[in-house]
Amino acid sequence: MTTSALDAPEAADGPTRDSRPLVLVVDDEESYRQALASGLQREGFAVELAADGHEALRLFHRVHPDVVLLDVMLPDQSGVELCQRMRALAPVPIIMVTARDSEVDIVLGLELGASDYVAKPFRLRELVARMRAVMRRGSASPTSRDEVVQVGPVRLDTGRREVTVHDHPVDLSRKEFDLLALLMSHAGQVVTREWCIDRLWWDQDLSDTRTLDTHVKRLRRKIEPDPSRPRHLVTIRGVGFRFEP
Repeated sequence: MTTSALDAPEAADGPTRDSRPLVLVVDDEESYRQALASGLQREGFAVELAADGHEALRLFHRVHPDVVLLDVMLPDQSGVELCQRMRALAPVPIIMVTARDSEVDIVLGLELGASDYVAKPFRLRELVARMRAVMRRGSASPTSRDEVVQVGPVRLDTGRREVTVHDHPVDLSRKEFDLLALLMSHAGQVVTREWCIDRLWWDQDLSDTRTLDTHVKRLRRKIEPDPSRPRHLVTIRGVGFRFEP
């Protein structure tokens, strides 16, 4: 097993990165950390280990991981709080891995920046598949969490997750917001249906685009002056959508 940064001396200029994707595992249970590290290394990942939030932040700054596996229950701070702090530092995908699988925990973790949520016990193959999926997607949201995008009368604040139209607030669901953010971040360009589904419904096996179409219709009812004749969220027949001022 490759020696983790917990046991190796810290180099002045940081560790040398190889070509393998680097995962930071944050969990206070040593046997779990070591077993997971062994399994992930067999799957082609480089692994760094942290037992608490303080060590996790130190490594996060030093090694710049490609993905973080983060337990909710840590000895020195909440994993949800740590997730929020990491997401404020860099748009690194974070997967919450924990035995706490209630709906409240899941929603809280995702709303504060987690890219995915896996409950213990889990199968290594499933975890690896989810890791690769969030790495392909990049960050959890389509645009930077602190970016403000305005196209015509529509203003979207990704940090506050707020949308206004002509300075009037608009109430959107999580998926509606993410879809609007994706389209507005590519304003004037065609975004294909396949790209929308891959970015927003990557964890679901959608055999058609009715779910996407439903969200588009809901968005139009909330942001268009005349939803039956949309001027902002325009359909490009047979291809996808384009957001116009």
